[in-house]
Amino acid sequence: MPKYLLHNESSERLLFRKMKLSDFDAWLPFFHDPTSTQFWEGLPKNPVEACQQQFDRIFERYENDLGGMNALIHKETEKLIGICGLLVQEVDGILELEIGYSIMPEHRLKGFALEAAKKCKEYAFSNNFAPSLISIIHVDNIPSQKVALKNGMHLDKTTTYRDNPVHIFRVNHR
Repeated sequence: MPKYLLHNESSERLLFRKMKLSDFDAWLPFFHDPTSTQFWEGLPKNPVEACQQQFDRIFERYENDLGGMNALIHKETEKLIGICGLLVQEVDGILELEIGYSIMPEHRLKGFALEAAKKCKEYAFSNNFAPSLISIIHVDNIPSQKVALKNGMHLDKTTTYRDNPVHIFRVNHR
């Protein structure tokens, strides 16, 4: 199992597990909603291609022990409602551990992103994975910035990441 994966972990409403190839069809609607990718330049416009690109990257991370997204399964409905995980990222030439999260459009604004992000933060710090964690968020993505702030992060800097203007939010291990 990749080092940073929260496989078989849980939070109040969510079960965390490794993504499976069979999750593709359940996750594809994320890319059919234009609000899911509205802030990010450079993604394929075709939803199937964008989803395939993301899945390729998820499984590449698993294979290379670079962390990865976990499927977020709602405990009551057993449905995939989002993905969240700890990701090894290179920002401005420095390797960092990021909390990344994406929630299906119909499940946004219900606290799932924050619940999952908090669990990732607790898991990373309890295992001493890094002295601090970041979230890389497009400068225009206010909802994700609010999640980062509620997760105890602060705006550390603004930079360019994969040709996108981003804020780097950071939280230090106490």
